Amino acid sequence: MRKNFIDNLRWMDVFLLIPYHASQAFNTWGELNYIFFAPNRGISSFIVFFSPFFMPLLFMLAGMSTRYALKKRSYSQYIAERIKRLMVPFLFGTLVFCPILAYIGDKTNFGYNGSFFGHYKVFFTKWTDLSGFDGGFGVGQFWFLYFLFVISLVSILIFKVVDHIRKGTSGRTLPFWAICLLVIPLPFLYDLLAVGGKSFAEYMYIFLIGYYLMSDDKAIEKAERYRFISLAVGIVAAVLNVYMFIWSGKDFGVINVIAKAFAEWFMILALIGIGKNKLDFKGKVSTYMSQRSFPYFSIHFLWIVLFQYWLSNALGNNIALLYFVPVILAYIVTMICSELVLKSRVLCFLMGTKQVQKSEKN
Repeated sequence: MRKNFIDNLRWMDVFLLIPYHASQAFNTWGELNYIFFAPNRGISSFIVFFSPFFMPLLFMLAGMSTRYALKKRSYSQYIAERIKRLMVPFLFGTLVFCPILAYIGDKTNFGYNGSFFGHYKVFFTKWTDLSGFDGGFGVGQFWFLYFLFVISLVSILIFKVVDHIRKGTSGRTLPFWAICLLVIPLPFLYDLLAVGGKSFAEYMYIFLIGYYLMSDDKAIEKAERYRFISLAVGIVAAVLNVYMFIWSGKDFGVINVIAKAFAEWFMILALIGIGKNKLDFKGKVSTYMSQRSFPYFSIHFLWIVLFQYWLSNALGNNIALLYFVPVILAYIVTMICSELVLKSRVLCFLMGTKQVQKSEKN
């Protein structure tokens, strides 16, 4: 039976990307962005609160969905579907949207004064950290797609080996206290196999837990039963993480890393539990939003940066306007663009989604 709460958690997570990415223009830790305004601890707190579990939740949901998908598909069918849903939009987005972002990054951060089309040479010949903030080759938000694609391929090998070892035997569901202990490896994984500051090891670990553990109905029931405990631990850890990283003025080192890990793991458990309890349904709104989540993901970052860039002079130094006006405009235009994408079979293919049929609209 389809787990509708997975779809609902996914689109809700994805639709937070606009305010999340807009906040990066105000970070207090000196990280480059395509455009930067001024450090703001309040806005930075929003990023740091959500960052531990924001993207890991998507990998957890992907692992769970993979388990359900492989009950109906062969490994070869699954790989073909991953190419279509992940690699095609990754290549399209990287080649079409990311050069624009890198051009703006080069202009605002390093004073590039050449032409837009002339910057394509810079984009394809300057290789640094794959962010594109310095004008070089970057993958923007599409890092998620290539991470998930690589993890999916590697996981197929793991699935085959484990299936051979287990030979059809079923594993036992862990008690909730043991599920909680799965937080322990996380601090050791953050810098392992890292590319552009993001860890393949961390996301592979979360993906595999989603596949092997959290896809099981009994594990989901445990997450639901103890959701408020997980939520309390997760919020406390997330707030401590924000305080230590943003407000304390001190370097807490390992303690900060541990708080981040607890925020990541327990907020994921809490959201799965809350999702199962409150979001396990399919309605007009959830269907509408789920259908648009793929084009939304591909398009949103471009519009955030463009509106921040276009309005930077007009809005002066008013932090509230610099943040909220681009966010509101980006939401509106991104949704309009998503509607247009869903009307085109070609654009749907390039962004890894299905064209909405008339019967689905009614």
